[in-house]
Amino acid sequence: MSTSSRYPFTAIVGQDDLRLALLLNAVSPAVGGVLVRGEKGTAKSTAVRALAALLPPVRTVEGCRFSCDPAAPDPGCPDGPHPAVGPDGERAARMVELPVGASEDRLVGALDIERALAEGVKAFEPGLLADAHRGILYVDEVNLLHDHLIDLLLDAAAMGASYVEREGVSVRHAARFLLVGTMNPEEGELRPQLLDRFGLTVEVAASREPDQRVEVVRRRLAFEDDPAAFAGRWSGEEAGLRERVAAARALLPRVRLGDGALRRIAAVCAAFEVDGMRGDLVMARTATALAAWAGRTEVAVEDVRQAALLALPHRRRRNPFDAPGLDEEKLDEVLRDAAADDPEDEPPTPPEGQAPEEPGGGDDDGPGPDGGGGGRPDPGDGAGDGSGGLPPQRTEDSGAPAPEDAPEALTGAEPGESGGGTPRPASAEQQAVAAGEPFRTKVLSVPGLGAGAAGRRSRARTEHGRTTGATRPEGALTKLHLTATVRAAAPHQRARGRSGRGLVVRRDDLRQATREGREGNLVLFVVDASGSMAARRRMGAVKGAVLSLLLDAYQRRDKVGLVTFRGREAEVALPPTSSVDAAAARLQALPTGGRTPLAAGLLKAHDVLRVERLRDATRRPLLVVVTDGRATGGPEPVALAGRAARLHAAEATASVVVDCETGPVRLGLAGELARELRGTAVTLDELRAEALTGLVKDVTDHHRARRAA
Repeated sequence: MSTSSRYPFTAIVGQDDLRLALLLNAVSPAVGGVLVRGEKGTAKSTAVRALAALLPPVRTVEGCRFSCDPAAPDPGCPDGPHPAVGPDGERAARMVELPVGASEDRLVGALDIERALAEGVKAFEPGLLADAHRGILYVDEVNLLHDHLIDLLLDAAAMGASYVEREGVSVRHAARFLLVGTMNPEEGELRPQLLDRFGLTVEVAASREPDQRVEVVRRRLAFEDDPAAFAGRWSGEEAGLRERVAAARALLPRVRLGDGALRRIAAVCAAFEVDGMRGDLVMARTATALAAWAGRTEVAVEDVRQAALLALPHRRRRNPFDAPGLDEEKLDEVLRDAAADDPEDEPPTPPEGQAPEEPGGGDDDGPGPDGGGGGRPDPGDGAGDGSGGLPPQRTEDSGAPAPEDAPEALTGAEPGESGGGTPRPASAEQQAVAAGEPFRTKVLSVPGLGAGAAGRRSRARTEHGRTTGATRPEGALTKLHLTATVRAAAPHQRARGRSGRGLVVRRDDLRQATREGREGNLVLFVVDASGSMAARRRMGAVKGAVLSLLLDAYQRRDKVGLVTFRGREAEVALPPTSSVDAAAARLQALPTGGRTPLAAGLLKAHDVLRVERLRDATRRPLLVVVTDGRATGGPEPVALAGRAARLHAAEATASVVVDCETGPVRLGLAGELARELRGTAVTLDELRAEALTGLVKDVTDHHRARRAA
C-alpha cells in the first residue's frame, strides 16, 4: 500500500488510547504489541495500517530475504552466512497482514519436500513471519484465527524465531515482530495463551458526540474523494509525529525507572492478582516508553498509572464471561498506598530547557488542516472527563425477550419453594434469575468422524493430529507420509537405473499423510423458560448448567447458539456465533413464565440448523435441549413436540436432553423426548464431570443402534 493511499495517522479523530498504545510500541517495540478490542467501524484497522508510515526505515543486508541487520546478521539465516563487510540497503518498515484463512505454509514458509527427497537440497520459500521480521505483523479478526496458526504465532513470539520442519528437513530463521491484532468481542474471545502475548490492550468504541461523528465522516469522505490530496494536507503533521517518535526512541535508553516506580508496578500487579510476571515487565516497559514519549528522563506516577490501564485489563480475566477492565478507584488507592511506603520519592524533572508534556495525545499541538487538532482529542471525545482516557463502558442490549401478558401462564412455584407454600400468581412473569455457580462438565461429542473446523470436541479428519493412513496428494504435498512414499518408490528402483545409495523418487511416489484430530462443533442450546421452569432455585441451577456447558464450548472452540421458548412461541435469542460470552449475557437476562411451547422450540432449532448447514456444511451440530419435558399450549402439544423431535432424528442430529425435572414425583417426560430425538437424557446432577462417566458412550451407542436398525 502506497503512502498516498494510506489514511494518515494524524487525521484519525479521537481514539486517544488506541493511538497512544500504537505510538508507545513504535517508541519501544519491547512493549510487546497491541490488542485492539471493539465494535465494528471504529477505525481499528485504519489506525494500525497508518502506524507503519511512522516507523523509522530498516537497514538490511542486500539480497537477504529475511531482513538481516547488517550490524548483527543472524548466524543461522537460511540466506547466510553473510559477509562481515558487504553491501547493505535500506527499506521502509513493513506491515504484513495475516489473513484469517491463511494456510500454515503461507505463515511460516514452505519446504519443497519433493526436491529435498530427490535432490537433497533445502528449497525454502519464506512465509509471512519472515516478511514481518523487524516490522509489524497485523492480524485482523485475530480471535477468528485457526488454532494451529495461533500455536505457530505463540511459538514465534516467544522464541523470536520460526522453525519449519517437514519429515526431518528443517529450516530456522529469525522472526521478531510487533504483533498487532484487532477483534470484535461479539465474534468470540481469544485463547488465554495468545491474549497474554499482547503487551497492551485497548477497548475502542464509536463516539456518541454528534460533532465528533460529523468530523469523522467529513474526513473519511474527503480521503475517499482524493486519497493523495488528503494525505498531502496531513503530510506536515505526519512528518512532525514521525520526528517525535524518533526523538522518543533516542531518549528511551536514558529514561530511569527508579525503585519507587518499580515498587508501584509490583504493588499494582499484586493487588490485581495478575498471573505470572509478564504483566510487571510489560508495565515497566510501557511506563518507560510513556516517559520517553513525554520527553522526560524519569518515570512518573502518572506513567505507572497509564501503563496499568493499558497493560493489565486483559490479564485479569479468569474466564470468558469476565468483562475486561480495571477498577480505577482501586488502582489509585494502591498507588497512594505505595507512595506512602516510599516518602522519599521525588517528582521527576524534565530535561533542561524543555517543559513537561502530558502523555496521551501523540500528535502535533497545532490545528490540523481540517480544523482539528492534528489528531489530538477533539472537544467532547472523553479526554479530561476523569476517566483516565478510557472509552466509556458500552451498554449493550441484553437481548432478553420483551415482557408479554401471560393470562394463561402456569404457576412457577414448586412445593416448598415459594415461601410458605403459597404459589405465585399465574399471570405474573418472573424476573430474570441469577445463574448458579458454573462447574466442570465432561465433554459431549458428536459420534462418527467429521471434517469440520479445527477444535477440541469431536473426532475429525484434520491437518494436524495422529497419522491414520496415506493417500495420493490431490494438490501440493503438505504432510508427507514417508513410509508410504518409500514403499511406493521401492519397486521401481531398478527400472529407474538406481546405482548409488540414494532413493530415486518421482512425483507419483509421493504420499500425503491422512490425520485424525478434533473438530469444533455447533452447539445449539434449546432452553425451556416457561412457567414450569420458573421456580427460582431450579432456574438458577439450569442457568448454571448451561453456563458450564458454554464455558466448555469456549474451551473446545465451538460455535454456540441459543433458542428459548416460553409463553406462546420460541425465539432465537442468539444466532450461532463464536462469542460464548454473548450467549452467557443473553442467558443471564432471560426471564421466565408462560406456557411451554416445546414443539415451537424444537422447530425453531430445526430452522436454525437448516440454515447453518447451508452456511457451513462441514461443521456438525450438537443439539442440547434443557427442559423438564412438559409441553402445553395449543392442540395436542405433546404429539406436536414428538413430531418436531422426529424431524431432528431423521437428520441424524446428535442430541442430549438435560432433564430439569425435580421433586419426589417424576413423570419422565424428558426421557421420552430423548427417545424421540434418538439421543440421550441426563439429569442436572449427572451433568457434572464427576458423575458423567457414561454419557458420551450413551450418545454414541444410541446413534450406532439407530444406524444398525
